[in-house]
Amino acid sequence: MKKISKMLTAIAAMGMVAFSSCGQKASSADVAAATEDSIPTVYYIKDITPENIIKVYESLGRKAEGKNIGIKISTGESNKSNHLDTALIADFVRLVNGTFIECNTAYAGNRNTTEAHLQTAKEHGFTDLAGIDILDADGEIELPVVGGKHLTKDIVGKNIENYDFIVVLSHFKGHQMGGFGGALKNISIGLGSSAGKTYIHSAGKTSCVDSIWSNTAEQADFIESMAEAAKAVTDYTGEHILYINVANRLSVDCDCNGNPEEPKMGDLGVFASLDPVALDRACVDMVMNSDDPGKADLIERINSRLGTLILDHAEELGVGSQKYKLVTIEE
Repeated sequence: MKKISKMLTAIAAMGMVAFSSCGQKASSADVAAATEDSIPTVYYIKDITPENIIKVYESLGRKAEGKNIGIKISTGESNKSNHLDTALIADFVRLVNGTFIECNTAYAGNRNTTEAHLQTAKEHGFTDLAGIDILDADGEIELPVVGGKHLTKDIVGKNIENYDFIVVLSHFKGHQMGGFGGALKNISIGLGSSAGKTYIHSAGKTSCVDSIWSNTAEQADFIESMAEAAKAVTDYTGEHILYINVANRLSVDCDCNGNPEEPKMGDLGVFASLDPVALDRACVDMVMNSDDPGKADLIERINSRLGTLILDHAEELGVGSQKYKLVTIEE
């Protein structure tokens, strides 16, 4: 990131307002107001349309600015994958004038080399809409992980250094290993190079791609390692980042699955926030509280994979908050 990253400040709202500048105690109303102001907002709109993606983006009050803007998406493993439809995101991509950014996978498939990945992106229509940059095509860099239990570093594609701002445009859905995939997965596993993905999957044991499946970590350690990689990315980007989740085609399987199970649950809508923890929490909460009977399989997938542990650990690390204000945008 060209601009200097702003480090996160871990000061509780209560501590910030306990005393006034004159040394007098603040009133309980002042404390309550300051605490309320510190709770992140998640914007939500039910109908999933190109126009409404732009609406939630504009509601955030943070504009994607800079010479080079990266849009982190998943290009999808196959034509059967439930990756975001380019027709749905086209207007938004043109508005922010961004370049799609991705990293190669750590498993054999359609995206494990730069050449194959670019071909897959082309087949799925992404290159017709904007340029695409495979961030680890030219190497890797290491980002420090502050306060991690498993990782001391995050290994990401070197080309991330070329971007002034990152828009994290995620397809929220289930995931065969992580339970669910949203903003946090998109900036952790998603921005990890092939070696970085291996490092996360092994909870820091190895970055050797050839040994990824013989070094997979215990499930809880893997989930927490994703949170720690997300911490490294948010420390690096500071305020030069925002997050949008499109909760449609809610299969229990990720877009990295070339033959995913068909969704049983109906679409939920479009969510956006400046806080990735709050954003993913809001999406999970809406799944859990839905009256759609098709939610059962997705809930089982989330719970059986300890999926919400990523929210707990990311919150502990200071990445964001699981408390949020949900603001529904009128259509």
